[in-house]
Amino acid sequence: MNSQSRIPALKEVTFDGALYWFSELQTRGLLFHPEDAPETIVASSGTALFTKSEAAEVRFVVSTLESTVGSAIVIEAAYPIFMKAFGNQLNA
Repeated sequence: MNSQSRIPALKEVTFDGALYWFSELQTRGLLFHPEDAPETIVASSGTALFTKSEAAEVRFVVSTLESTVGSAIVIEAAYPIFMKAFGNQLNA
């Protein structure tokens, strides 16, 4: 049985690619902080947010981004997505 991953593909390993990836995660209800271990995140239902294979996929994407653009840039890309998800609009 083939199951399609809920984790969006990383289009490019850049700040904009990370921004888009986190935006896609938020749209799918899978937004998480990149400093958190994906296998430890629990959804509001009390179950794990990611399956083991999804957690490995998320960890791979974050690791790829961090090794190319840096951890600070990954967090910077996630920041506006978090702010929007929590109802805070950023001044541009």
